[in-house]
Amino acid sequence: MDSNGHELAEETAPRPRRAPGIAGLSTPYRVVTALALGAMGLAACTHLALVFLHVAPSNTVSKQHARTIDAWIYPEFEQNWKLFAPNPLQQNISVQVRAEVRTAGGEVITTGWRDLSAEDAAGIRHSLLPSHTEQNELRRAWDFYTGSHDEDEKPVGERGELSEEYLRRIAMNRLTPDHEGGRILRIQMRSATTAVPAPKWSTETTDTQTYYRELPWWKV
Repeated sequence: MDSNGHELAEETAPRPRRAPGIAGLSTPYRVVTALALGAMGLAACTHLALVFLHVAPSNTVSKQHARTIDAWIYPEFEQNWKLFAPNPLQQNISVQVRAEVRTAGGEVITTGWRDLSAEDAAGIRHSLLPSHTEQNELRRAWDFYTGSHDEDEKPVGERGELSEEYLRRIAMNRLTPDHEGGRILRIQMRSATTAVPAPKWSTETTDTQTYYRELPWWKV
C-alpha cells in the first residue's frame, strides 16, 4: 500500500512448467515409479509365459518346469475348451451351499440351500461389462473339483485336496458377510444338474429332471 492508501499489485514471477508424466516427478519418486512399472511388467510377462506353456502342446520346457507351471495355473487360471465343438455343454449346473451355524445365543442351526450360481447369473444379467469373477470363478471351481474326485467324493490325483480348499474358500467368502452375528461351523455343497431341453422343432427327447450331487460336510 502506498502513502496515499492505494494498494499496489504484487508482481509474481510465473512458475516454471512441470514436465508431463514421470519426468515431472522428483528423482526419488521417478526411481520408485520406474521400479514399480518394471515389477508390474515382469509379473505380466511371467504370467503370460506360464499360461502359454500350460496351453501349448507338450514340449521340453513345459515338461521340465511342469511343477512350477501347475502351481501357478491351478486353480485360478486353469484353461478349458468346453464352449466349443465337438462336445459343448448341454446341461445347466447350479452350485448351491448351506451352512451349520452357531448363533450368538449358542443355538446351532442349519440354513437352507443357497443358490450361488443363480446369484452370479443375476449379477451379470443385462450388464454391459459383466465381472469375469462372477462369470467363471464358481463354475471353474466346480469343474476343478469334479475333475479331481470320483463318484464317492474321493480325491483323484495330486490336485484333489487343492480343489476342495478352493471351493470351500469361495463358499466361505460368499457366506461370511451374512453370518457375522454367528459362527459358521460346517458347510455342505451340492450341484443341481438339469439337461437343456431339445428345441421345439427337434424329435429328440430329453430328460429334464434335476439331479443332485451332494458333497460331504466340511469343517471350517
